[in-house]
Amino acid sequence: MSKLSDEDYRSIPLNATLALAALVVIIAGMKVGADLLVPLLLAVFIVVVCTSPVQWLHRCGLSRRMSALITLLVLVGFISLIGLLVVNSFSTFVEALPDIETRLYEHYWDLLNALASHGLAIDPDQLSSMFAMEENGSWVATLLGEIGSLFMQGSIVALLVIFMLFETLNFRDKVSRALENPAPSLERFSEFSLTLKRYLAVKTVISLATGVLVWLSCLLVGVEFPLLWGVLAFALNFIPNIGSALAAIPPVLLLLVSQDGGVLQALLLASAYLVINFILGNLIEPRVMGQALGLSTFVAFLSLVVWGWVFGTAGMLLSVVLTMTLKIALDSHPQTRWIAHLLGPGKQRNVQMRRPGDARRPPWERGEWAKREESDA
Repeated sequence: MSKLSDEDYRSIPLNATLALAALVVIIAGMKVGADLLVPLLLAVFIVVVCTSPVQWLHRCGLSRRMSALITLLVLVGFISLIGLLVVNSFSTFVEALPDIETRLYEHYWDLLNALASHGLAIDPDQLSSMFAMEENGSWVATLLGEIGSLFMQGSIVALLVIFMLFETLNFRDKVSRALENPAPSLERFSEFSLTLKRYLAVKTVISLATGVLVWLSCLLVGVEFPLLWGVLAFALNFIPNIGSALAAIPPVLLLLVSQDGGVLQALLLASAYLVINFILGNLIEPRVMGQALGLSTFVAFLSLVVWGWVFGTAGMLLSVVLTMTLKIALDSHPQTRWIAHLLGPGKQRNVQMRRPGDARRPPWERGEWAKREESDA
């Protein structure tokens, strides 16, 4: 390795300051443009997941445009079906809200009286503000307004997905015509896109399995609106560390105060949530993804805080996905691979031996990254 000169050492503080200033400007720009960037990022991730079935249909003999059209039709049909079921379930939930609120209010006063009987007096005026809907307006109307905004954002995302998916069909040809030597860029992009598609596909399947298992658990235990809680578990499973706990709070609390429920049923449902997330999140997901696609616990929590501050709730949902995208992009280039290692869990990856047919295997299966690290060193 070549030694750094005195001039290089003197330029390190200046380069670090410029890099930090550029990072602050980029983060501030993303926060200001969150309304534009969030639908764009959602569309990009959906398109990345959809490229795999498009390529599979193309290998089966269909044209690229027909493959993209069939994929979009299947995606729209699936989302429309789930959306209709969720809307129906949510409308029933809104109709039942006054009764649920009344039961919660009764349990609230029972809890205060029980605490007061044991000598722990709590001022009810400090806590009752969360139930005094008349003072701050109807939170149901606010929630419905947020849902309307969500539908508008969903329409924008749908249009972006349609245009971007057809745009990706000729992406390689455009890059080949734009660059004099496109081979290195295309190789790095292929490595990045393959790994990103694998990560997004695995994360989406794990989250979908979590939602289905939660839906079945709610059905078996007898909690109301099981489909709504299954969809909520699917969405919040993308949030690291606290997403699963947040998804369990509403159904467990509803079962606790419902007439047909109780403490035993609530504990049973909470245990089901715990078992589902432990098996899928801690056993199956790391084995399927491998250590190369992992994040350290500190980085995962830090990404939740940072992306949540930049993009709000959507940033919390996409925090791990965004950080993993950044990590995969850094890992695809030799000069930035050391940053990707710092973001990882810290365990060494094993160097795999090449086997017959490895040239047709994706990079994460044939161990090329580990070999490339040794050659770079």
